[in-house]
Amino acid sequence: MHPVSLVLVGIGGMGGVYVEELLGKNGDGSFRLAGLVDPEPRRCRRLTDLTERGLPVFTRLEEFYGSGRAADLAVISSPHQFHARQTILALEKGSLVLCEKPVAGTVREAKAMAEAERRTGRWAAIAYQWSFSDAVQAAKADILAGVYGRPVRARCLYTWPRDKAYYGRNHWAGRARLDDGAWIFDGPANNAMAHDLHNMLYLLGRDVRASAVPVRIQAELYRANPIENCDTAAARIDLEDGTPVLFWFSHAARLDRGPRLRLEFEKGVVTAERRGGSLRGETAGGDVRDYGNPDATPMKKLWDAIGAAASGTVPVCCVQAASAQTLAINGMQASAGEIGVFPDDLRRESPHGDSTLIWVEGLDEALEEGFETSRLPSEIGRFPWARPGEPIDLRNFDAFV
Repeated sequence: MHPVSLVLVGIGGMGGVYVEELLGKNGDGSFRLAGLVDPEPRRCRRLTDLTERGLPVFTRLEEFYGSGRAADLAVISSPHQFHARQTILALEKGSLVLCEKPVAGTVREAKAMAEAERRTGRWAAIAYQWSFSDAVQAAKADILAGVYGRPVRARCLYTWPRDKAYYGRNHWAGRARLDDGAWIFDGPANNAMAHDLHNMLYLLGRDVRASAVPVRIQAELYRANPIENCDTAAARIDLEDGTPVLFWFSHAARLDRGPRLRLEFEKGVVTAERRGGSLRGETAGGDVRDYGNPDATPMKKLWDAIGAAASGTVPVCCVQAASAQTLAINGMQASAGEIGVFPDDLRRESPHGDSTLIWVEGLDEALEEGFETSRLPSEIGRFPWARPGEPIDLRNFDAFV
């Protein structure tokens, strides 16, 4: 079996994680690097190690393919706004794809990516690492086998304080739309907690390569930070089978807590309590199953994609499975409309490492109460800052162009 040739698109930021992983296993014979793409390659800490191997560096993916080079697999770690265009280009040029999450900025872009998969006969895997983990795959196998019965409700609470440095790290952090018109909807549910929203939908999907499809959503979006989009999100999603999926995510809370995941079924529950903790199941009869830590092997997504490229198989999480999260994000933004702003008298600032954290007094308690009672902030009725979003039908939804 010949080594899988790779082109790395983005070698700084998350791309740098892929670089470290590949250099750490250089010489194992399963892959070879064919080229690098990054408009600012000097951001990569291992650039010298890469160029000493004679690897060509290009500023655009079009230049890589235009040079006459080819790659079996394109590993795309560029910012969100480039995912659709670069994935489609790679597929059309003969490469398979592993693209970082989210799949795209809009439903329309995700559909174009899925169409490119169909047209070319090639796959584009989306790098939601939990989906590739042994823990999630074992839990999903039991869910599909009926161990827990029919799903009743899914909930997730996750508060992860992010400071001013987080929002100042690049030109698109906290943006809804870029100056060139590209929708990115950067926020907790589409970046740091995108994994957690996707994971609920994926675990409830009808088979190993599918996510459950949202058909209706009502959402509330708020911000404490001086950004364009939200830093706090809460939503209720209804699936095709009527199962409600709820989440409460925030970067403007004071406590680092979660993800607290609870999937409720007729005959049991599947739960997780924190980053790095186990995914566990318990049946109504008292059978407890520890599926392990979904974060244990975050780069399994890369090796699974390389293995699938070599063997001619298809990875578990491709465009269709990942698109459910993008549909939910677009619907969430349409439901909430204008982003709510937390009152000045509730905003606090505290030192946070070398930066400053902006947080909201009482927000942790509000989101905790929402999780425990399955209510959105406006439904609790005690928070003057809370306002309900509009219910949105997601069937045939295509709002952002």
